[in-house]
Amino acid sequence: MFKKIKFKKLLMFAPLMTLMFCFNSPQNDDEKMQTIMVSVRNTLSYLHYSPKPINDAYSQDVYDKYFESIDASKRYFLQSDMDEFKKHYTKLDDYLNQGNLVFYKMTVDKLYQRVDEIDKMTQDILSKPINLDEDDELILEPKKRMNPANAKEQYNEWKKYIKYNILQEIETLNSKEEAQKKKKDSVVNNKLKDTIKYQPLSMEKKREKATAEVKDLITDSFRRFKKRKKMDWFSVYMNAYTEVFDPHTNYFSPKNKEEFDMTFTGKVIGIGALIQEKRGYLYLGALTIGAPAWKSKQLTEGDKILKVRSKPNEEPVNVVGMLSDEAVRLIRGEKGTPVTLTVEKKDKTIKEVTMIREEVTIEDTFARSIVVNSKNGKKYGFIYLPSFNVEFEKENGGRNASDDIKAELIKLKKQNVEGIILDLRSNGGGSLTEVGDIMGLFMNSGPYVQVKDSRGKIQVLNNKSNEPVWTGPLVIMQNELSASASEILAGVMQDYGRAAVIGSPSSFGKGTVQTFVELNRFLNTNDDFGSLKLTIQKFYRITGESTQRKGVESDIKMKDFFSYAEVGERFDQYALPWDKIEATSYKKLTGLNVPQLQTEIDKQIANDNNYKLLQESAQWKEALDKEETITLNQTKFNELMKSRKAQIDKFKALDKFNNGLKFTLHPDEAERIKKDEAFAKKTENWRKNLERDFYLEETVDALSKIK
Repeated sequence: MFKKIKFKKLLMFAPLMTLMFCFNSPQNDDEKMQTIMVSVRNTLSYLHYSPKPINDAYSQDVYDKYFESIDASKRYFLQSDMDEFKKHYTKLDDYLNQGNLVFYKMTVDKLYQRVDEIDKMTQDILSKPINLDEDDELILEPKKRMNPANAKEQYNEWKKYIKYNILQEIETLNSKEEAQKKKKDSVVNNKLKDTIKYQPLSMEKKREKATAEVKDLITDSFRRFKKRKKMDWFSVYMNAYTEVFDPHTNYFSPKNKEEFDMTFTGKVIGIGALIQEKRGYLYLGALTIGAPAWKSKQLTEGDKILKVRSKPNEEPVNVVGMLSDEAVRLIRGEKGTPVTLTVEKKDKTIKEVTMIREEVTIEDTFARSIVVNSKNGKKYGFIYLPSFNVEFEKENGGRNASDDIKAELIKLKKQNVEGIILDLRSNGGGSLTEVGDIMGLFMNSGPYVQVKDSRGKIQVLNNKSNEPVWTGPLVIMQNELSASASEILAGVMQDYGRAAVIGSPSSFGKGTVQTFVELNRFLNTNDDFGSLKLTIQKFYRITGESTQRKGVESDIKMKDFFSYAEVGERFDQYALPWDKIEATSYKKLTGLNVPQLQTEIDKQIANDNNYKLLQESAQWKEALDKEETITLNQTKFNELMKSRKAQIDKFKALDKFNNGLKFTLHPDEAERIKKDEAFAKKTENWRKNLERDFYLEETVDALSKIK
């Protein structure tokens, strides 16, 4: 849950902040990092909802968190490195207080040293014959691994890792061959024109090809690693300090904050093209229909990018060998300004293309609707909401989730639907204010959430609208990845009895509110030091119950793909605890007969083979994720893959599942797909996924029973 708090609301802390946060402008990276450390420390201590004591116990937690982030697999650092690092186990609190970089610099310098050594090791390993017939195994579970005792042991561990990757590549080649053979057999059996190329490789050729592919991948990964600036690792280091406070308190470098803002608003200023990195070169990926790259008619997917000129009066920058995110920053810029790309086309010709940057909309961020034609002949409206997006800074108001939902409801009403399904599955949340505005689209005014700050002050937030757009039957879909704002909306609609919540037994369990605090606001400098996304409040349902850790319990429960995995706030050791406050005053609407609905759904799915297969598939995949070792003997590996394929074949029936529902696009969208190739493709994929959605079928059935 993200909340926009104006700076004036933090003025109560001004004297303390002025005393603690003022520094002269740093002269170099070291001074900048030191300043960030002390600023983060003070911001955490004075503004966090539940500040932790900065002591030796905190230091130990930060230490463990840090190494989980930079070497979780225990492949880079030797045990001797860890022994040296361990001397600082209880000192990280002191380093944070002082802005001392000794531990950070020691670990990162050692990391780059080990990467150089391992790069040479892997090249040596790959330059020699690799025996895949040895009876060996790789430990997959990091908690079962130990850091290598010496360089020889590290060499052997990387050799195992390389073997594993080669075996996976061989399996990929085998699978591709099998798929091609099936296609060819089908063509031949049906006496069709045979254009299918099927040229099976010998096992030796597969080994050679797989080894070459792994060599390229590993070489490229080390190249990218070495090009990362040490300041990038500093963000990882700072987040070890912040995430021990709670998992949603994070340090954002200026670059990371920019990425977050674009995701949150669904807008980016650029040319509308994905940039892909492969073996040291950058290529254009898919082009967004209607965006500058597409409109140029001179660029196509697969063009190799050689240079980027960000401004007309600057020299072009050679981007060969550059990391993709660095090149993207050169391509992005201010709206209405030119950017020039020098590209190599597939025919090897070189072309310079100048475009004017525009605001490109990331449509996957926004709400979308479709009419569901059920088996009983009734029409229902389905609205998918990916996030509670909002544009805070845009003049005259930007695009936001509540306006999008309103527009979709109006379209659906015109199509005479008899009920609405609001899909919040995998919606990670967003703006707190949007929850109240969306609630107001379905019912009259009333409280929708209670918010408590670090001083224990409780504020009740109210939706004040008495002009609902839709007052008919409503169900809300959720799963274990529905979090934050999704949980508040599902919870409040459930508490009022306005909607039935259907889906996984409970949602994610994120019951906290964050805001961004820009660190340079407290510093005597114009430099950008990044921001701290800081937990400042907890929110509670109008019943007084927190959603923290527990989430929202569905009215109609159906286990899904994530129900057997460790997904949710309750699995994070640093998550804030669940608690409860007094209920606020609210008037419950006519209640739904939830027990009866649950009983009817239970009867339907009890003997449903598709539902049983879904559960079996989820449990099997979860068991795979928990496997601690895997064989590196090719014969045994092949047998293992064979048994897995047999299991996967059993689950392929799910790919063919069709729920029998029919879908009708709004006339405007039906027209758009005739002109917009990208939109047409996305729409077709969306429709196919809806047709394969078992849970949507059951949700439609539940909705038909609500009067």
